[in-house]
Amino acid sequence: MSETKTELTMYQVADQFIALANQLSQQENDIGKVGTAMRFASARFNAFEASIKSADLAAEKDHALAWFSDEFKAMLKENLEDHIANPPVAAPEQEQNSDDSVQQFKGG
Repeated sequence: MSETKTELTMYQVADQFIALANQLSQQENDIGKVGTAMRFASARFNAFEASIKSADLAAEKDHALAWFSDEFKAMLKENLEDHIANPPVAAPEQEQNSDDSVQQFKGG
């Protein structure tokens, strides 16, 4: 009998990161800290990815920065639109701690 290798989809991998982020958010009671940490981790890993894929990262840095930024912006836009259409409902007992490293987004 042959072994079947099951590869995870990008969405399944993302769901694992989100599950960890949710766990840490509950543990730390600070969604802003976890969000900031995830953005930092993503930037750090994406820089590593670019360095592995590039023959000359110094020469390709601006292109890599634009490509990763465009990818993130498109993904963020799609998810913001989803949350506008389907707002998450926070539990009333959840209290968010203030985190000076994260801005509150307000129109203005």
